[in-house]
Amino acid sequence: MNNLRWELFPHGADIGVRGIGRSQAEAFEQSAIALTAVITDPLTVSPTILVEIACAAPDDELLLVEWLNALVYEVATRRMLFARFEVRIDDHELAGKVWGEPIDRSKHDLGVEVKGATCTNLSVKRDETGQWFAECVVDV
Repeated sequence: MNNLRWELFPHGADIGVRGIGRSQAEAFEQSAIALTAVITDPLTVSPTILVEIACAAPDDELLLVEWLNALVYEVATRRMLFARFEVRIDDHELAGKVWGEPIDRSKHDLGVEVKGATCTNLSVKRDETGQWFAECVVDV
């Protein structure tokens, strides 16, 4: 059974993103897809250009915030959207490869702009079935 998935959840004026996977890395990848879904439909983004991202933090929760904020930075500075994510996590250090394309308003139906990931509802955990969950609220 494929346990990979992402979800959005309401949170006041902001939006929560949640990634679910068989590993912590997969949950982080799925949270990145959820982040893209706040901006546009991830299925409309062609994963043609590779960007590499590295970040580190003292714990899993802050690593999720660093990861999502690194993606927000890449979206803002490169004017790109991302649809494919590959994450490696080793001792609170993340090495990520992300693929996407430049924003094209004729192709991408843009929703809201994400300003950044927050520590609100921040959680990275494994449940009793072994599934990993990575979630937080993003400021829009």
